[in-house]
Amino acid sequence: MSEFVLHLDPAVRQALHDLADAQDRTPEDVAQEAVRKHLHEEGRLVRAVAERIAREHADLLRRLGE
Repeated sequence: MSEFVLHLDPAVRQALHDLADAQDRTPEDVAQEAVRKHLHEEGRLVRAVAERIAREHADLLRRLGE
């Protein structure tokens, strides 16, 4: 796995460390979980919008494919 450096402002860094400490986890584990959840949610939203657009423009998309 390649290394990824994420620069956080001091307040966010402290909050991350505090949460990790409270959960008896590493800050890296907490951050990875947060990123995974964010990517999952954003992906879900993007898919929903794409599906809506495809439904709304199905006739046009079909004609373009002919």
